[in-house]
Formats: sequence, structure tokens, C-alpha cells
Amino acid sequence: MRTNRFTEEQIVKIVQEAVASDAATVCRRHGIGRTTLWRWQRAYGGLEPSAVRALKRLEAENRRLREVVAELSVDNRVLKDALAKKR
Repeated sequence: MRTNRFTEEQIVKIVQEAVASDAATVCRRHGIGRTTLWRWQRAYGGLEPSAVRALKRLEAENRRLREVVAELSVDNRVLKDALAKKR
């Protein structure tokens, strides 16, 4: 999978620049397609760079917490099965 050559902060600045001026010019200057700019506007439109960092941090924490819940659910199921077999 290809990694992004722009950081989230750079993407937010490019989106803000495209809103303030001509989108086609911004796309040419940064070497991106209009579709990419459109996707970025949907994802990052109206956000500040600090908000993007906070969002990424929250997404990572949410992912970690979901993994913990999944592990605990499996442990719980195993213990319930073991107790059911003992009866």
C-alpha cells in the first residue's frame, strides 16, 4: 500500500489554500489530482492542524481500546465455556 507523501498538517494547509483560491492551481502546484483534493476536503475540511493531530490520537486510542475489549470478550467466553463443562 502506498504511503501518503503529505502529512495531515500539510493536507489541512493545502485544503485551506484551495478554499481560498483556485482549486486547479493548487492541484497543479502540489502535484495532486482534483479527486484527491476533493477527498481531502471531505475528510479534513474545516479542521485545524492541531485538531487533526487530536483526531488521529483519538482514533489510535479507540483502536487500542477495541482490541482490549475484543481480548476480554474472548477471555470471558473461554471462562464461561470452562465453567459450563465442569457442571
